[in-house]
Amino acid sequence: MRKRKRKIVKLSETVSNQDDLLEQIKNASEGLYYISETDAEITPFVGGGAESVSKEEILRQTKNALDTPIEERDFTEIFKRLTKIQDWYGEDETATTAKYAALKELLEKNLKDLKVFKIGTIELDVYFVGLNAEGVLMGIKTKAVET
Repeated sequence: MRKRKRKIVKLSETVSNQDDLLEQIKNASEGLYYISETDAEITPFVGGGAESVSKEEILRQTKNALDTPIEERDFTEIFKRLTKIQDWYGEDETATTAKYAALKELLEKNLKDLKVFKIGTIELDVYFVGLNAEGVLMGIKTKAVET
């Protein structure tokens, strides 16, 4: 069995196809957790074709009823909390913050109209999504608990 070579893309470059972008998102999000009242792993998300990034579209593509509670949040604001270095951070926290910053940059360079959607109540599904060059909804997903 042949090993598949990993294509390394510099963050300053955009990724040319969906499979490469998915691999880059997977690598960039590996080991990252979204902290709320629970810690949930961050994983890649790939939906289907979409005209726009909207509440209705994310509900449809995640197979939720259109009347499911959903909140739209600003992508940059949410990432501010994840990428801000605190003066009490040690090496591990600083490294994690750098990984979040790299993931944010990767998503910004390769997806347009980025938004964050929190779906549900108390136990939420959280999607950080935008449209790739082919008009496919993709990004990352995680879970959060907010009481």
